[in-house]
Amino acid sequence: MEILYMAHRIPYPPNKGDKIRSFNEIKYLSTNHEVDLACLADNSADLKYLNELRTYCKRVCVVPLNRTARKLRSMTSLIGKKPLSVGYFYSYALQRTIGHWLSTNAYDAIICFSSPMAEHLFRSQHFASRLSAQPETHNSQPNKAKKLETRNLELGTPRLIMDFCDVDSDKWLQYSNQCPFPFNLVYRIENRRLLNYEKRINFHFDQSVFVSQQEADLFHRLCPEARNVSVIPNGVDSDYFSPQALSFEPSALSRKKPVLLFTGAMDYYANVDGVTWFCNEIFPMIKRDFPESQFCIVGSNPHPRVRDLANHDGVRVTGFVKDIRPYYQTADVCVIPLRLARGVQNKVLEAMAMAKPVVITTRAIEGIHAIPEEHVLIEDTGPSFSGAVSKLLKNQNLADRLGARARAFVKANYAWPTHMKKFETLLQARVFRI
Repeated sequence: MEILYMAHRIPYPPNKGDKIRSFNEIKYLSTNHEVDLACLADNSADLKYLNELRTYCKRVCVVPLNRTARKLRSMTSLIGKKPLSVGYFYSYALQRTIGHWLSTNAYDAIICFSSPMAEHLFRSQHFASRLSAQPETHNSQPNKAKKLETRNLELGTPRLIMDFCDVDSDKWLQYSNQCPFPFNLVYRIENRRLLNYEKRINFHFDQSVFVSQQEADLFHRLCPEARNVSVIPNGVDSDYFSPQALSFEPSALSRKKPVLLFTGAMDYYANVDGVTWFCNEIFPMIKRDFPESQFCIVGSNPHPRVRDLANHDGVRVTGFVKDIRPYYQTADVCVIPLRLARGVQNKVLEAMAMAKPVVITTRAIEGIHAIPEEHVLIEDTGPSFSGAVSKLLKNQNLADRLGARARAFVKANYAWPTHMKKFETLLQARVFRI
């Protein structure tokens, strides 16, 4: 099959949540299909990885995205009706390439990764007739959807699949409850607009994919008329993320002192909030029992608030690292203190695959069916979270047992190839050519 894959961020290097998922989708699809990739790059350093992507893709188009300019542009969306996210990620240059490819290739399927990428299809002349209809009432929509699907099969148009990952509109609602005025108002507007946009996508696309059953259930609650919703979880490469993979340890971290670790993109609001909460409220309690303990924050593009945390006693902020595994190896406990989290967190799967004991919040473990006290420790308040970390630091046998069971759990339940096979089912369902 010929597949057009569209992503809001370049899927390489696979060093953050959405890029890990999109890369593994492309890697899997490329084994049996021809894939054309059209995507954006919000980090100019990632442009040097085009050759790596050409290993998997027949054609690659990457359009650089200037973050500052895009933020200003997205704010102008406030005077219109489109979500700010669409204004941020829509690219005229990428639109031209996609339009050319659509006019010269008979694609069997088009996969959009993240809802804002659908705008490039909504504005495409190639899909003008197919995507012109608008969702109406809950009662009328299923009939319209059925007629629309029948027409698509008759025309032999590509199968449209949207990988939402999470219900992003609900994330903005969470942010609005955490942020001060006037950002809370802006985020509530984005929540409403993006939810309507997600509903529109589900109405027009043949499949809507989410990363966990919890996200799919949430979408059904917010959009009762939703149809053709599927769940494809994230996975982890347990051979790459393995306790035996490396022997090198970062010299700046002393193994004679307890090491706590958090990993993730450090310009992402949920991560910034989580490590700030940990440093201000949780880490001081841990240091009462373990005065020499160290907290290492590893991840690219640290927000100024995160960089400031390095002024705390025992806190280290690394910024981008080429290989995160040595930091996992050095860690005594991996902490995931996220108060805003959805779906399946890759950082959790990686830590578990590295056989590390994990202390995590309920929100951060939501999409992973791990058993409390058997695979991870789950705590949601500062005192209980610090107590769980201290318990693991005091009891090495408990930490080792928890880590070993965690690795066995993810190896058995979160292998990428197993989950990606579900994509094949979605691609093969009712694809017609004329």
